[in-house]
Amino acid sequence: MKSITLGRRALMGAGLAAALPASRALAAYPDRAVRWVVAYAPGGGTDTLARLVGAALSQRLGQPVVIENKPGAATNIGAEFTAKAPADGYTVMTADNGTLVFNTALFNRLPYDPVRDFRPVGLMARFPLFLAVGQNAPADTVQGLAERSRARPIDCATPGVGSPHHLAMERLGREAGIRFNHIPYRGAAPALNDLLAGNIPMMVLDYPSGAEHLRGGRVKALAVLSAQPLEDMPSIPTVQSALNLRGFEAYAWQGVVVPKATPDDVVAHLTKELDAAVREASVRTRMQQIGLEPLTGGPAEFEALLQRERGIWLPLIRDLKITLD
Repeated sequence: MKSITLGRRALMGAGLAAALPASRALAAYPDRAVRWVVAYAPGGGTDTLARLVGAALSQRLGQPVVIENKPGAATNIGAEFTAKAPADGYTVMTADNGTLVFNTALFNRLPYDPVRDFRPVGLMARFPLFLAVGQNAPADTVQGLAERSRARPIDCATPGVGSPHHLAMERLGREAGIRFNHIPYRGAAPALNDLLAGNIPMMVLDYPSGAEHLRGGRVKALAVLSAQPLEDMPSIPTVQSALNLRGFEAYAWQGVVVPKATPDDVVAHLTKELDAAVREASVRTRMQQIGLEPLTGGPAEFEALLQRERGIWLPLIRDLKITLD
């Protein structure tokens, strides 16, 4: 699976900054362990990715990278903790579309501000999303699904209200005219178990959660919500091509942020080493095995992604009055 690069300017800038005479902050950085906050429980895809990249980053920094799981409140607990941490480069956090985009509209009040409290370091990976069906498939193709839904809304499970999966389903329903009846679960695992058992007809499934069953044929993907077909599953059509939805794409993606006031030279150093860690062959291979697409890009590319995502998802959430309060 190729690494998707969103741009080079920021990484070049980070390299130039690292080549300049080091400031007092960078001269000693890092001289102790770096804490990596994960706002999800141990064992899930986010935790796995952080530990994978964190191990490679530790080797490059020459210091331990210690994962600290702070789950709860749709990532708000971990985000608030990181926002209030010292801005010295010794606390970094995995940040996803929920933390940096969706939560702004899903909650009336947040204990952090995605713009004022965080500074992007770099991107890591994205999770492809599928329209997946089980034994009781309502249709064999995504076109058939759209046709079938005209008579009656189709039950569609997701890992929860406000998840990338849920919002992708809502957006697809709007743009393709597919009528879904949302069935929210508390996580991907119980939804997938019910799909396998035939208790629900379909779900929006991320690749890491369903890779084994998608590859083994126990679950069928009608379409992928990516812009392009996946390299290791090229026969699965995109919704762009199958439904003529130009520009439609949806992912769960993840990057790394630090507290806003973290010094420029420290951020540049972290950006450079994070990018190198994500590009390591062993890291990329493992990402592919678990269904992730490596995603590279520095602060400028990360910020551009955030601007695009906010323009797409915030109006949708507000129009549909989706809330987690």
